[in-house]
Amino acid sequence: MIELKLTVNGREERVSIEPAETLLDVLRNRLHLTGTKDGCREGECGACTVLLDGKPIDACIYAAQAANGRRIETIEGLSGEQLGSVQRRIVEASGVQCGYCTPGIVMTLTALLREHPRPDRQLVRAALSGNLCRCTGYTQIVDAALAAAGDEARVES
Repeated sequence: MIELKLTVNGREERVSIEPAETLLDVLRNRLHLTGTKDGCREGECGACTVLLDGKPIDACIYAAQAANGRRIETIEGLSGEQLGSVQRRIVEASGVQCGYCTPGIVMTLTALLREHPRPDRQLVRAALSGNLCRCTGYTQIVDAALAAAGDEARVES
């Protein structure tokens, strides 16, 4: 067993893991943060996207050992009593159907808006290129991201 020290959603966590475990395994099975979805296990669908030191990664192919001492944000870390702007705008734009891809998409868009507070449609589409959604298509999700960027711009003013 290997001992890891992680900061997950602002809380320090210590976990013992097997050497071959992925970050997805640790989040879902050891820390019981099941909002991060297990989709393809190949880094292709984006359902498992979390933020590692603020950058989106595919937790399904990320070695848990490599996360030792790092800061991880999951969809649960964005959830509070109220939906955040990205989450709210996706719901309002009908960008959720089955919802399986939604946590990964929210994490990707959160990272994008933090780095680029006023993205254009092309930048949003590029950011979402690693997230598959088979139910809604992407138009509503892109529209929601642009609306959320407008929300954030109004807050900054």
